[in-house]
Amino acid sequence: QNELRNARLREYSAVRTYSVANLNGKIHARETVRMEYVAPNRKTFVTTSEEGSSLVRHMVLKRLIESESSAATGKEHHDSSVIPANYTFSFLGAEDVDGHHCYVLEAFPKRKDKYLFEGKVWIDSRDFAIVRIAGHPAKKLSFWITRADFVRQYEKIGDFWLPAKDETSVSVRLYGHKILTIEHLTYTVNGVRTTAAVKRNPYAFDVSERWKSD
Repeated sequence: QNELRNARLREYSAVRTYSVANLNGKIHARETVRMEYVAPNRKTFVTTSEEGSSLVRHMVLKRLIESESSAATGKEHHDSSVIPANYTFSFLGAEDVDGHHCYVLEAFPKRKDKYLFEGKVWIDSRDFAIVRIAGHPAKKLSFWITRADFVRQYEKIGDFWLPAKDETSVSVRLYGHKILTIEHLTYTVNGVRTTAAVKRNPYAFDVSERWKSD
């Protein structure tokens, strides 16, 4: 099903807002970019606004954008796919998520790779598309990011499933525990403009309690 959808996806663009906040919600850094994808594997990012700590933007937000750009091409693009070649899956059951009946799988990466993750995947039972992923990277992301637990939500836009929102509880060296949020808005898919509806994520980590327990 992914191959069929990818064959029809010629191009898309989105406005993204990246932000880093503390556990009380205070924003330390924010960057808004326009991302453009052209099949089969080219992504470009143009920053439209930025505010807050230049160090956090440079060492965290810009590094994330650079990693995604490089992951879109070459070997890393294929290695990041959620497929049996990269993961061992265990079926956990079924669950309804945002009106979608989903199969729930536990995913174990077959190698230590920062583009892979360990966690759970919710798959729409009709479209066989990923609705949500929750977990942590299979390998440390960078010197500055010492820990990261994430939830990514997808939304069906037309015939395609695209990211809607990412929430990550992350430990940043020198800056402590932070919340990284990426909102994906105002999609244009194959020339048709729409707006992603970001929903409250019932699976988001209770970050303050999680860090207290640690």
